[in-house]
Amino acid sequence: MRPRKPDPTPQSDMFRESLEAILDPRHELLRLAARIDWDRLDALYGATFVEQVGRPGLPTRLMVGLHLLKHIKGLSDEAVCAAWVENPYHQAFCGETHFQHRLPADRSSMTNWRKRMDADKLEALLAETISIAMASGAVSERQLERVTVDTTVQTKAVAHPTDSHLMLRAIEWLNRAARANGVRLRQSYLRVARRARKEAARLMHGRGHKQAKAHLRFMRTRLGRLIRDIERRIDGDPAHMEVLATVLKRARTIHGQKPGDTQKLYAFHAPEVECIGKGKARTRYEFGAKASFATTNERCKGGQFVLGAMSLPGNPYDGHTLGAQLDQVARVTGKKPARAYVDRGYRGHGLNRAGLEVHVSHTRGITSPTIRRELRRRNGIEPVIGHMKQDGHLERNPLKGIEGDVINVMLCALGHNLRLLLAWFRKLLWLILALILFPNSTARSRPA
Repeated sequence: MRPRKPDPTPQSDMFRESLEAILDPRHELLRLAARIDWDRLDALYGATFVEQVGRPGLPTRLMVGLHLLKHIKGLSDEAVCAAWVENPYHQAFCGETHFQHRLPADRSSMTNWRKRMDADKLEALLAETISIAMASGAVSERQLERVTVDTTVQTKAVAHPTDSHLMLRAIEWLNRAARANGVRLRQSYLRVARRARKEAARLMHGRGHKQAKAHLRFMRTRLGRLIRDIERRIDGDPAHMEVLATVLKRARTIHGQKPGDTQKLYAFHAPEVECIGKGKARTRYEFGAKASFATTNERCKGGQFVLGAMSLPGNPYDGHTLGAQLDQVARVTGKKPARAYVDRGYRGHGLNRAGLEVHVSHTRGITSPTIRRELRRRNGIEPVIGHMKQDGHLERNPLKGIEGDVINVMLCALGHNLRLLLAWFRKLLWLILALILFPNSTARSRPA
């Protein structure tokens, strides 16, 4: 059933003070909450629920607010739920009128709510942050026409995929699946596989490389025996064959893959993980999914806002993704970009559109000083991506599957924009106080 809408005129409580009476209305979280169109978001996200069936869903403002707070502060689901109970400003941001001593939801409610989301619904939240930035003066319409586009790797929360680690995980998953489905095995190989994995990790990068290879062959042999044992025992049983098909397929892939193969499996529980090389000196290869971001080229008054965010499964060529990224920017901002600045990874993009100029960095022969100046600003997108990795959840994404990659990229962009808006509201408050206390001073000077 659709979530219940909060009462617009809540009844006063004789024994408790309202949050409105005890909180500072100038706090940036309260000012941000007052500018968000919660009714439009409730109409959009409430459509994912069925009518008049089942228990009413949790309030949309509560669930959206928890996810926004999570990515603003860089917290986990458990941490943001704990902080909500302790912080009255978090409760007021999520629509509560009186202080609550218990969260009216569970941590798993956030996971279930995310399963109802997709990129289109989260684009509405991203567009809401841009409209708030424009209404508050943090960004102007002209600055939305010049964008910078770049790609990065959204790493997955998986262990480094060594051969010994993958084969041990395959043996563990096969044993777990066989035990859950009542398949009795001749031998589990768990004890000897764990010991061989430890010895291989210890010897691989030292003088015992040949002994480490012997331990890997030992593990590969035991994994093959385990696969064949399960296949013999479920042969002729369609029910067990259907249930164990996915686990057996992934185990066969790990058992047979070699160093030069393509389409490898890098994580048993996350087959969507890809090996991506971005040419970094500190990290030759990263394991996750490619992500594309578009930001304002000029650093606005409130900072450099993210105008578009996409997950790119399959590790496509950067130039082939430029058109889709610019289309998303037009949907989010309502304005078509006039100039796009990219790095040399986009050479040969072949994108020809009326009213659009694409400039690649280190291009010679540009006579316009404006374009040269804006092209130098292209590097400004790198610290934006770094902030999303350091302050948000773009590094070691914990969400599951390709859908989790899409949702996490959008929420990381939302968290970055909201952090800029909160800083912008704090700056505005300082300027207002400075004008009140020091009316003869200039707007640029700030009291010590």
